[in-house]
Amino acid sequence: MELKNDAFLLACRGQETPHVPVWCMRQAGRYLPEFRESRAGKDFFATCRSPAACCELTLQPLRRFPFDAAIIFSDILVIPQAMGMDVQMVAGKGPTFPEPLKEPEDLLLLQSKVDVNKELDYVFKAITLTRHKLEGKVPLIGFTGAPWTLMTYMIEGGGSTTQSKAKRWLYRHPEASHQLLKMLTDIIVEYLLGQVAAGAQALQVFESHAGCLGPVEFQEFSLPYLRDIARKVKDQLKESGLDVPLIVFAKDGHYGLEDLSQSHYEVVGLDWTVDPRSARERTGGKVSLQGNMDPCALYAPKERISEIVKKMLEGFGTRGYIANLGHGLYPDMDPENVGAFVEAVHTHSRHLLNLK
Repeated sequence: MELKNDAFLLACRGQETPHVPVWCMRQAGRYLPEFRESRAGKDFFATCRSPAACCELTLQPLRRFPFDAAIIFSDILVIPQAMGMDVQMVAGKGPTFPEPLKEPEDLLLLQSKVDVNKELDYVFKAITLTRHKLEGKVPLIGFTGAPWTLMTYMIEGGGSTTQSKAKRWLYRHPEASHQLLKMLTDIIVEYLLGQVAAGAQALQVFESHAGCLGPVEFQEFSLPYLRDIARKVKDQLKESGLDVPLIVFAKDGHYGLEDLSQSHYEVVGLDWTVDPRSARERTGGKVSLQGNMDPCALYAPKERISEIVKKMLEGFGTRGYIANLGHGLYPDMDPENVGAFVEAVHTHSRHLLNLK
């Protein structure tokens, strides 16, 4: 089916677009009353395993706002689940692993070879169904957590501000850490290829916990695996004659910008702690950039949102740029303000493009 709006894919490749494309991380989420209604009383991971439910949640924000891309509703922790770990979503606490990894010998309890087509086929079915239901309106993004970020959850047993248990492994058990990161990398590559086969038109890798690493640890325990994922996915796709843009988002990993821009990804996502002009300079035109408005700016009045967006667009420029937030939408945000953000991106970017 022909794509009616390909601005997002063009921007990923640094090509000219009629306007700056925009989407939001967690655009399918709890800030929407219809999302809360659909999810009421249902187990989170049971919802993730229902292709029909994932499809509906993915499409909800597109009925309200003219986003330029959809991102499949799923979760990064489906991979540890596929490896045999128990993960539960606990109200008020978030994702919880009743039995996290404590010592290197616990790696023996994991499924090291995962048949993704069997274990994660519900994600692939959700992608295929959603692609059909989108009817070519906008492209569909698939995603995964990055190895280091998944490792932190598997060892911490849930969210953590310091990631000290996971980091303890890096310093005390470097070999076992690399073993786990490699195991995760192999599964992620297969998982992303499966998403493309199912219909995903772009892929994002979330290194959400990059900020807990310093530059030295990032170089050893995150970057090589991010590079491996991109290289291996690209090589396999080339064999099938496919070209799918890859986005890497390393939150708070601003020290790694130069390296990330040379890691086989077309797009580098930025959080709000990075100045747009300096990001352009540091990445030297090698990649497109995505981001990076502070999500909390959505609490501002609409006129102020419009001013913030205008300044952001002037900083990034209109070529090779995808507007987004520097992190996901928060549950207490007003959908109207999300609409104002999207409208401001489209309006101001069209104006800037007309000035050229």
